[in-house]
Amino acid sequence: MTEHHDTVDFADLPEVVSRYLRAHDVRDIPTAETALAPEATVTDDGHTYEGQAAIRRWLEREGSQYTYTTTPLGAERHGPDEYTVVQRLEGDFPGGKVDLRFRFVLDADGRISRLVIAP
Repeated sequence: MTEHHDTVDFADLPEVVSRYLRAHDVRDIPTAETALAPEATVTDDGHTYEGQAAIRRWLEREGSQYTYTTTPLGAERHGPDEYTVVQRLEGDFPGGKVDLRFRFVLDADGRISRLVIAP
């Protein structure tokens, strides 16, 4: 079965997704955390982080390891509560450039309950 998705303008993304991405870009951990549900899970680089404390440690480590810039490339809606945003990261990490897919799932309160980041 083929997954259904619609292209979305960045301006039409849910506010919580935009807030998280802006905060992530400038490494504003407190603001990024406001977008996440208390029981959220984040999967990045093959590791899953569950709950506020684990996600905070991931955000702190992830933001300090490398210097990079992001360029939005596209966004899709997969349903009423699921979105994917593709961003190009360029910086001083191994390889220097990568396109990452940020897959967001929102909970009933409109917060991010699951985030999967993958190439």
